[in-house]
Amino acid sequence: MGATSDKIKGAANEAIGKAKQGVGEAVGSEKLQGEGLVQEGKGHAQQAVGDAKQAAKDAVDKAANFAHKKL
Repeated sequence: MGATSDKIKGAANEAIGKAKQGVGEAVGSEKLQGEGLVQEGKGHAQQAVGDAKQAAKDAVDKAANFAHKKL
């Protein structure tokens, strides 16, 4: 999975998690609130993975460009 798809899935999981928490609060379901909190956390983690992948790709690209200029 690429950095962009990780970020998109992470944002979606965060939004769904927040919605679940809101619905859980509205209906008085601690279980649904907890599921929402977990899903939101999963979304944060997915976005962090996407950010890390992007940073690694950028570093590799920068190194490759530097090496290409030296040749």
